[in-house]
Amino acid sequence: MSCFKDFYNLMVQGSEAHARWELEMSTNILKSRKRKGVLLLMLLPILIGGIAIAAGDGEGLPNALGGKSAYMPSYYTNLIFFASVFVGLCAGLITGCIGAGGGFIIAPALMSAGVKGILAVGTDLFHIFAKAIMGSVLHRKLGNISVSLAVTFLIGSLVGATLGGMLNRYLYDLNPVLSDLFITSVYVFILGFLSFYALMDYFSARRGEASGKKVAGAEEIPPLGKKVQSVNIPPMLTFDEGITPGGRKISALFLVLSGLIVGLAASIMGVGGGFLTFPIFVYGLGVSSMTTVGTDIFQIVFTAGYSALSQYALYGFVFYTLAMGMLLGSLIGVQVGSLVTKVVPGIMIRGFFALAVTAGFINRFFALPEKLQSLGYIKITKELGEILGMVGNTLFFLVIGAFAVWVFYAFFSNISKLKTEVH
Repeated sequence: MSCFKDFYNLMVQGSEAHARWELEMSTNILKSRKRKGVLLLMLLPILIGGIAIAAGDGEGLPNALGGKSAYMPSYYTNLIFFASVFVGLCAGLITGCIGAGGGFIIAPALMSAGVKGILAVGTDLFHIFAKAIMGSVLHRKLGNISVSLAVTFLIGSLVGATLGGMLNRYLYDLNPVLSDLFITSVYVFILGFLSFYALMDYFSARRGEASGKKVAGAEEIPPLGKKVQSVNIPPMLTFDEGITPGGRKISALFLVLSGLIVGLAASIMGVGGGFLTFPIFVYGLGVSSMTTVGTDIFQIVFTAGYSALSQYALYGFVFYTLAMGMLLGSLIGVQVGSLVTKVVPGIMIRGFFALAVTAGFINRFFALPEKLQSLGYIKITKELGEILGMVGNTLFFLVIGAFAVWVFYAFFSNISKLKTEVH
């Protein structure tokens, strides 16, 4: 149990590192006139297309998002665009306010709105890649990156991203419902693990039992990391020279395998993979937290970019309208959320993190019966499956929507105080 608890803490640290990256990206974009201009140019065709379609009769447009006949090309409606802005806004508010990556709600939210799972994954990856390119600060982070570790890791992550994309496309070609079931099941497993420990952490903190112990492995090498580094399989890579005299050494094989796992998860789930990079590097490989953060930022750009473009966009599984809407919403949400943290107690932020993760888990868990029934794996009525799915969707959007309303209320009711702190 202690091992799983440590792993959860490191996953949270990975999410926090990704949240800091999200905040930095959005700040860079919003503070630069040139980058804001690029964003406007990217949004312009969508807005013009929306006006043109609204003026027409809309004949021939498919009536289901992401169906086999609909995903290429994906069509535009004003409702779809503003729904994507709302999803991006909520994800940004979670990222900024909670200080942990809110990306885990994007794919479930899009799937709940009717977008096929594979299209939600490809679109989320493209949204991450677009944000990374527009707000890139890699040149500032190079000092925290071990180039040998990063490049070796990327070999594995690109292979993993390829395999993940191929697996998602293969399942979709077999049966779109089977593809949705697979992606949903992965989210149920990951979010279920996070939800369990997030709730334990919150109630422990409420009881005053949170000891604030340092998680093994932040700078000292944890037991598993020592075992991995003791294996001498050439080629051996040296890193963390500035932390350990003479540096630490590890076989390139373990870096490639770690990259494979992260790339596979990122490509299947449509996330940057940061929530896995941190625990694998720190806990499993014994890499320092500073080097891990730099390497994670580096890999997000290339893993998300490669996966989005080569595994999804080329096959028509990127919904650009949604991607741009999510980008616009998340830029605003991250900024507002980060300001609200200045006036919100830390214990409340822990509670919000547990609540948001649990809402995502419940949403995907309640979506499973309908998909299992459609494939004949369980015997329930179609109506019952639809009711359970509707319950999961309703609870999910109520929780996320209420959270968004509360954050904006906290923001506007404390705006004078926040102005004073900013200046």
